[in-house]
Amino acid sequence: MQTYYSDLLVIGAGLAGERVAVEAAQEGFDVICLSIVPARRSHSSAAQGGMQAALGNCAKGEGDNVDVHFGDTVRGSDWGCDQEVARLFADAAPIEMRRLAHWGVPWNRVVPGKSFYFKGGEKFEKEEKEEKRGLITARSFGGTAKWRTCYTSDGTGHAVMCTMDNRCAELGIDVFDRKEAISLIHDGDKCTGAVVRCLRTGELEVFLSKATAICTGGFGRIYKATTNAVICDGGGHIIAHDTGVVPIGNPEAIQFHPTGIVPTDILVTEGCRGDGGTLLDVNEERFMNIYEPEKAELASRDVVSRWMTHHMRQGKGVKSAYGEHLWLDIRHLGDKHISTKLREVDEICHHFLNVDPRKQLIPVRPTQHYTMAGVRTNKDGAVYGLKGLFSAGEAACWDMHGFNRLGGNSLAETVVAGGIIGTKIVEFLKGYETDFKTSLVAEAVRKQQDRIEKLRSGANGKENVYRVREEMQDALMEGCFVFRNDAGLKKCIDTLQGTLEKARNVGLVSDGLGANHELAAALKIEGQVKLGLCIAKAALERTESRGSHNREDYTARDDKNWLNRTLAYWREGADMPELQYEDATPCYEIPPGDRGYGGGSIIEADKAEIEAKMIKK
Repeated sequence: MQTYYSDLLVIGAGLAGERVAVEAAQEGFDVICLSIVPARRSHSSAAQGGMQAALGNCAKGEGDNVDVHFGDTVRGSDWGCDQEVARLFADAAPIEMRRLAHWGVPWNRVVPGKSFYFKGGEKFEKEEKEEKRGLITARSFGGTAKWRTCYTSDGTGHAVMCTMDNRCAELGIDVFDRKEAISLIHDGDKCTGAVVRCLRTGELEVFLSKATAICTGGFGRIYKATTNAVICDGGGHIIAHDTGVVPIGNPEAIQFHPTGIVPTDILVTEGCRGDGGTLLDVNEERFMNIYEPEKAELASRDVVSRWMTHHMRQGKGVKSAYGEHLWLDIRHLGDKHISTKLREVDEICHHFLNVDPRKQLIPVRPTQHYTMAGVRTNKDGAVYGLKGLFSAGEAACWDMHGFNRLGGNSLAETVVAGGIIGTKIVEFLKGYETDFKTSLVAEAVRKQQDRIEKLRSGANGKENVYRVREEMQDALMEGCFVFRNDAGLKKCIDTLQGTLEKARNVGLVSDGLGANHELAAALKIEGQVKLGLCIAKAALERTESRGSHNREDYTARDDKNWLNRTLAYWREGADMPELQYEDATPCYEIPPGDRGYGGGSIIEADKAEIEAKMIKK
């Protein structure tokens, strides 16, 4: 069996993974990255709109600074984030954007002179200053006080991903594609690598390392309607959770994006609305300005998704063969703007909808988009429960997003957190030695070989993995989507408990040999259903509405009882997750208050408790 050794093993070669790898390699450590697909096809490449950083270069960003960005992030999280982490992020983001420019990212730049922009469909004039010529410019995104989203047209993820992959090549980092980690190697105390399945041959391989980082992105594919690529299926979360000692943080915190196109649910960027696009109903009338007069289409994503769903419930949705939807209108932005700054949206509309967005409306609806939930880490990126294990990016609950993340903050988080956590991994490696126990490695490999053999032989049963997956997805769509309630969540849990039993009895129709997709799906299905149960159980227990977690039967944000973070463990042999809770943040720069959008009542926390945790400046 092939065995590889390195100082750092990074599972996932998207932006977060490669940024972590770059930081370690620059310090002379030997790094290996694993990826299911070629690195430049990672889901990071699909990100369109941009990265938030308080540069304050453009006219509508004047006066921006890291404190304003920090405040927007905390309010966007609905006071669910770790404010220490949000501060680390906001302070480092401008530095990271300039570093990316130095490495080769072709950011859109400030062009001096008068120009026009749209807000709510109306045309306004702005004037860029001569002294700002050539600096990184920005566009508007939801939930922000200033224009701060740095972008490269609407292909930001692709541009940054190519640049980062080039940087990895410069540093000689080994990036192995078509490799999928199916188990961590650990002794219950420390992690020493992973058992990996080669997706070309089907053979198992061993990757041993002093430190391991999980950077595999989100798990949106456990939902049926999602903007996520097929590779975003929770692989990294599953292998961490399967240890029994690593918790998933805030599993109930799932983000729904307002503008997935119908019927494919492919994302059209928030940049459409940031650049002046509007949402229209069946009568082709605007409605977000009625619900949110201040922010309108550029309220935070949780708020816009809720109002869209509410508006359709009021009978204002457009009926179609693929379900109800609303319209996104960018026709008034004009050909030049769409052809230059919204090129990917233009291509998506043409290729997947046969729609010309210059002349026609785009059918959109809320769809699963992002997981604020993730492998729980501390502020250094160290995973709870296992020494030597780290996580960064969407795979992690670091936790700068709380219960809702602002558009542009997650793409920025990949590189900002990647840099910060990469630095902490370097510090860890400089003072750390370990030994690799051959008996532990052999046992980890044997366990995975037995799993695969049982699936191939049908020893577990004959349940069809694709039918089981569909049952899981349907249950989550019905019970754990934009709106949630007691009856729906209990029904979802009941269904998923039955689905879990079926997942444990999956067998293969194929022989499971070689590069076999059915086997890959079967190896993950039990872990995926467990993630689904974590979402539903945590959502049932959290009797409040906060950010993306919206309870129709508990409409208030309850800071008195729920200003905390959920930790979901799955102990060996258990049939349900074990939920624990910890404080949302160790300290406050901004005490809990009204977000300024979204409405809703607030049950206030004990003022003395908040005051005791306030940072004195």
